[in-house]
Amino acid sequence: MKRLVLGLAATLVASPALAQTTIRSCDREVTFEEPPKAAVSNDVNLTEMMLVLGLSDRMVGYTGISGWKTLDEEMREGVAELPELAEKYPGREVLIGADADFFFAGWNYGMKVGGEVTPETLAPFGIEVYELTESCIHIGDKPKVSMDDMYNDLLNLGRIFGVEDTAYDLVAAYKLELDRITSTLGADEEPPRVFVYDSGEDKPFTAGRYAMPTALIEAAGGVNVLDEFEKSWARIDWETVVEKNPEVVVIVNYGNVTAEQKRNFMKNNPALAGIDAVRNDRFVTLDYVEATPGPRNIRAVKTLADAFWGD
Repeated sequence: MKRLVLGLAATLVASPALAQTTIRSCDREVTFEEPPKAAVSNDVNLTEMMLVLGLSDRMVGYTGISGWKTLDEEMREGVAELPELAEKYPGREVLIGADADFFFAGWNYGMKVGGEVTPETLAPFGIEVYELTESCIHIGDKPKVSMDDMYNDLLNLGRIFGVEDTAYDLVAAYKLELDRITSTLGADEEPPRVFVYDSGEDKPFTAGRYAMPTALIEAAGGVNVLDEFEKSWARIDWETVVEKNPEVVVIVNYGNVTAEQKRNFMKNNPALAGIDAVRNDRFVTLDYVEATPGPRNIRAVKTLADAFWGD
């Protein structure tokens, strides 16, 4: 799959479109007079979307990766020629200083509501912003997360940069691969109950109704036990997790605390000993870049499906 996708990205990159393009970004209509020439992306998953569309030559850098220790060997080569402008969230002066004309970020993915860097604060400096679809829930209503959120971002980036054919073929390939994975799942069986453990010991940080893992779990034939939790990524209490009694725990791997340490914390915590997933040692790990919206989501669904339905 990866070979197919990267092959498409390498061979189907189109010339920049000259026509004016207007796209929807959360609650805004954004018009581009021409494709950006000096883009910056924030976070590993958003940057990987840019790379898979063959847009590295339209970028002047990226932000928000090394500060969270999310860069792996698979992606290191892709960003080798690009500078990291900020280890975590960039300040406005960082983007202005890089002469950026475009910032691909999201709410809580490089921007905070009321913060220094927003579409409104960057507009006077000629920097347009496209917001990650998954993150739109932080500034207004949106439907429950789905795989379409990720597809929508790729297709919109394709339109913004005039590489619509590349984006269309990538999304078509992802859908084809997803159909191949899900067609083998047992439709008549009860979906496994799944809890996402991102981080935290006093209170776990997890994925609710609007966070990408909920879509990945559903695509793999499971159900997030916090499907009705009206949040994206947020904290909850352990008592609720115990009450929901998940059969499988998905650990999100990144940062200084390893996946093994997170797993050992749950297994060695007496308060969690009665959870089915703990009693039966059913844990599965997704890297951060797989669990957040981006090109590796299809691989993540395959990993989850194997964990849910494998022998």
